[in-house]
Amino acid sequence: MKKYKKHSLLLLVIVMFILPLLLDIYWLDVLTLVLFYVVLTQGLNIVVGYTGLLDLGYAAFFAVGAYTTAILMTTFHWSFWLTLPVAAIFAAVAGIIVGTPTLRLRSDYLAIVTLGFGEIVRILAINLDITGSASGIYGIPRPTIGSYVLSSQQDFYYLILIVAILSVLVVYRLGHSRIGRAWVYIREDEDAAEAMGINRIRLKLLSYATGAVIGSLAGSIFAVKMSAIAPLSFSFLQSVMILLAVVLGGLGSIPGVVIGAALVIVLPEVLRGAEDWRYLIFGVALVIMMIFRPQGILPKKYETEDRSDPEEETNDKNHSISV
Repeated sequence: MKKYKKHSLLLLVIVMFILPLLLDIYWLDVLTLVLFYVVLTQGLNIVVGYTGLLDLGYAAFFAVGAYTTAILMTTFHWSFWLTLPVAAIFAAVAGIIVGTPTLRLRSDYLAIVTLGFGEIVRILAINLDITGSASGIYGIPRPTIGSYVLSSQQDFYYLILIVAILSVLVVYRLGHSRIGRAWVYIREDEDAAEAMGINRIRLKLLSYATGAVIGSLAGSIFAVKMSAIAPLSFSFLQSVMILLAVVLGGLGSIPGVVIGAALVIVLPEVLRGAEDWRYLIFGVALVIMMIFRPQGILPKKYETEDRSDPEEETNDKNHSISV
């Protein structure tokens, strides 16, 4: 079964690399936006799906990555590739600063605080001179690989496709690690997890910072693809759409979240011919989906997995989960 899944995934990756040769510019741009959402939803999936932290301001980390890359490239003339680790560090630091006092909260209180954080970042982007105020930042240079300039739609498609594949692999490995299992324990019952020796505050911060880093990478690529960014691109609605894709696909489910990201972007485009009715049809479809599939399209099944290495199983039994 596992071998069959690996072959299916390999075939899917090959198809994704071939698709730009078969699609026109419009649908290639839609597919590129889907991949952006795949990266963003994988980052939010760590926070919401694995750890159970309701985040309504995730677009703020998307903005941190985009503005960090834009400022460093336009004002300080940095290479795009050098801005990526800096954007990731800034996003992680922002996540830790916000998370340290707020992640002790639970439920609706945490959602309200994260919503406020997202709005603070957007308002700062509107009012600060270094971010270009409400007009944003224009003339962001294109990234280069040697003498080759990434400028075409296909170039950015392949770039975000590689980042999407890496983000899926990272989230998968984290989800199947001791840290991932600790996140799930925190999501299910924080008090019981803490009684088992899990440092819930530190694990929550790690979850929040990891999700922030993944979101910032998508923001950095978004900045150079568009060559211009403005605060309007990082509104509360953006955070809602990312969260919607995670919930629609299935909390904690990597393939489900990918499907959710695709539906959130593609379905409104398919219904574009319906003009003013398309958002109503889209909303009704989502409501029906939530009624008949409340756990998402492809929910995560937390089952005891068979282990091929009996020594690893013995070691896990002999060691308490103390992260």
